[in-house]
Amino acid sequence: MISAWSFLCAGTGILCWPATPNRLIPTPRRRFHLPVPPRQARWPAPAIVALPLAGIGAAAATALLTLAVGQEWRSRKETTETLTRAERTATVLRTMVSELRAGAHPVTAAEAAADAVPELAGELHNLATAARLDGTLESPALPAVVQSWNLARCHGLPIADALEAARRDVDAEVAFARRLRAKMAGPRMSAIVLTVLPVGCLAMGQLIGANPLAVLTETLIGQAFLVTGAALLWAGTAWSRALTSRRSAP
Repeated sequence: MISAWSFLCAGTGILCWPATPNRLIPTPRRRFHLPVPPRQARWPAPAIVALPLAGIGAAAATALLTLAVGQEWRSRKETTETLTRAERTATVLRTMVSELRAGAHPVTAAEAAADAVPELAGELHNLATAARLDGTLESPALPAVVQSWNLARCHGLPIADALEAARRDVDAEVAFARRLRAKMAGPRMSAIVLTVLPVGCLAMGQLIGANPLAVLTETLIGQAFLVTGAALLWAGTAWSRALTSRRSAP
């Protein structure tokens, strides 16, 4: 007769069975990820590279030129993003007005605009939810829609008329921004050519054997001239950007 002690001993033996040695378990492969510095910390990198190669003057000039290029790139990017946001806002307002004119509820109109502009779908769905729950309408990405909607709710105005007025204003701003951008394309290109021209002259001097880089990097007065020229180039790009980016009322 088999007693219960045999089953108990067998279970205890299974629980006490030694684990598989770690050396038999395949170790997972380690993935090495190179640390990527933030964008704010990347712009001094060219200057750091130029310091041991060409001296402190070349490093300072490289830092100034890198700063000028970065500011110009950010300015153009901000201008493009601003125009894109205005165009998306105009599309949202146009869609909501057409839905409201057709007899739709403002919440339904906002949801239809979310389908028309997927980039602002989250903001529009939040507005639709807040309006459905009779809450406060807030949206940093769509200030024109929020202001017109709140104005209609507070004063009992037709929301379609309020949104239509906002749409006309946004369309006028977009048209003015496009005209200004087209008219300033020539002066901006001239500023870019004048900025690149000294660098091209240095390259041409190197090709014909004048070796201007040796004078600018190996002599004290040459490094002073190099830093002064880079500072003037940076000031010129900043001044040209301030003139071509200046806005006036449409």
